Amino acid sequence: MGVCREVYEMLKQGAIAHAKWDMEMSLSILHNRKKMLLLALMIVPILVINYAFASDFIGSKHAYGPAFYSDTIFLVSIGIGLAAGLITGCIGAGGGFIITPALMAAGVKGILAVGTDMFHIFAKAIMGTAVHKKLGNVSAKLAVWFLVGSTGGTFIGGAIQNGLYKKDPLLSDMFISLVYAAILGFLGFYALFDFLSASRASSKSGASGGDAHGGPATTTGLATKLQTLKLGPMITFDEDFVPGGKQIAGVIVAAGGLIVGMLATLMGAGGGFVTFPMFVYIFGVSSMTTVGTDILQIIFTAGIGSIAQYAIYGFVFYSLAMGMLLGSLVGIQIGALTTKVVKGIHIRGFYAISILAGFVNRIATLPKKFVELGYLNMSKDMINGIETVGNWLFWAVVIFFGVWVFYKFFSNIGKLRSSEA
Repeated sequence: MGVCREVYEMLKQGAIAHAKWDMEMSLSILHNRKKMLLLALMIVPILVINYAFASDFIGSKHAYGPAFYSDTIFLVSIGIGLAAGLITGCIGAGGGFIITPALMAAGVKGILAVGTDMFHIFAKAIMGTAVHKKLGNVSAKLAVWFLVGSTGGTFIGGAIQNGLYKKDPLLSDMFISLVYAAILGFLGFYALFDFLSASRASSKSGASGGDAHGGPATTTGLATKLQTLKLGPMITFDEDFVPGGKQIAGVIVAAGGLIVGMLATLMGAGGGFVTFPMFVYIFGVSSMTTVGTDILQIIFTAGIGSIAQYAIYGFVFYSLAMGMLLGSLVGIQIGALTTKVVKGIHIRGFYAISILAGFVNRIATLPKKFVELGYLNMSKDMINGIETVGNWLFWAVVIFFGVWVFYKFFSNIGKLRSSEA
């Protein structure tokens, strides 16, 4: 139980760190006219091309035929981006977790949903990042070793996804749903337990092993042990924060990068929320150095994964990626402002509910996949009913949360304007 709690805290801190990155990128784009113009120039040609070939398969390769383009699916992508942005901005974590499940719930094949989500992250990273502000805190050797591993991880993850899809598209969808169900279920139930505990004893709700954004107060025992292992070339880092700096074996960092790269290509948003806890809790890197290195790894890992592992095989739905980017920019802005007029305990509750809604949505699709693959014997009406209930529950939670945030935003717009002034 104690180990599970530590893993949950690490992943929660990672989700918070990824949300902070997402907000920083989004606000950087929103507050820059040139970047907004660039976004418009990216969206318009893609929409024109999609309209011109609306009856054709999206994704370049007819053999795969992953999806059809329609006006409705583009509007749905904006809504998905808006919902993810509201969750990220208002809750401060968790928005990225619902994108792939939401796309799959909207009818997009799993492999295309992952590739599109990854490309959306890459597009946001290259448009929104201001690397020069953070480079002073980046350890070049640490970044290089990590990127060596993450690059290899993207090719392994991409090979797994493509292999499963070529064998049977249903097998690919089932695998993605299983991965998301496992991670969202673990995070969601722990988050719900935290919310219920905080509701009963709000005075203790802020207790944790470290601050909400900086990780543990001291180097963890695991990190200390790993830093003593002499496995080939040693990397020195954090010289500005510790006299003489700290050291860790390059192969250990590369192994961590391998895991992140694989998760990124298997889940889309999977890599981003793992990097922060891995660097801080496992490698013992300071949060300042981690932030800068994380910016670089997201750009390269998402870029290599989305282009080399998905785009070249026709598994990126470009118009949906741009729609999600557009929606998330608006959602994050509104969500971030709304946090000023809502109670923190409510935010924690919605975080747990939104994650669990994604879990229910993915697990509700599994009986149908098992039956279609011949692993399970159930009536067609039953499996369709389970999937329908899972879909309706998921969209009900997402819509209710969106309506609640917009209500809080517009009903308190006077207070928000005065606070901004």
